[in-house]
Amino acid sequence: MGRFFWILVGLAGLVLILLIASGDTGTTLGFESNQFGTAAVSALWALLIGSAVFGRGAGIWETLKQLGIWILIILALMAAYVFRFDLQDLASRFSGGVIPGTPISAQDDDGRQTVTLIRSDNGHFEATAGVNQQSVRFLVDTGASSIVLSHRDANSAGINVDQLSYSITTQTANGRGRAARARIDDFYLGGIERRNMRVLVAEPGMLGQSLLGQQFLESLHSYEKRGDRLTLRD
Repeated sequence: MGRFFWILVGLAGLVLILLIASGDTGTTLGFESNQFGTAAVSALWALLIGSAVFGRGAGIWETLKQLGIWILIILALMAAYVFRFDLQDLASRFSGGVIPGTPISAQDDDGRQTVTLIRSDNGHFEATAGVNQQSVRFLVDTGASSIVLSHRDANSAGINVDQLSYSITTQTANGRGRAARARIDDFYLGGIERRNMRVLVAEPGMLGQSLLGQQFLESLHSYEKRGDRLTLRD
């Protein structure tokens, strides 16, 4: 790498040291730290682009070409930053359409957090949610009164399933069985979050897939099914 590259690295390091040294004072060399940082980064970009465009001894047309390329790169980076939230929403919608069960998060006109689920190929609405920082695949079951974790999912989420008391009689599509009361630290479905929730844990072999029942649905502001979409509004 050329000498100029290492000069830029040294200048960037000097800027970083000055910002760190300013601590909580809020100023760097007499300027507000955020203004100083913005100006320093802009100057480094200008030096980098200048060296790339004008440092080769190329002709005028080649210089203009290189300058145009760098301008397009900067505009693309600026656009990506400005529209970063829209791009995140687009990526969420794309993944939700390609992989049913992936929550599509957004905000409605009232500022409420919404999550949309696409119907799975099996005809049911499924949702991939987080339980104690672990990914769990739920079946949305309006006939279930509670959130019911399968024995396997509960164990993966860090619940000590061996110390639970399976004394609650339940009725599911698999027939009559037993479940135990438990509590989870956090639950999140897309942008919808819940803390310190009571759940049921099914006994071993009773439930093949965890259920997302009325306990969660009734905690929402509303939910609505339209065609192959289920929209949850917090």
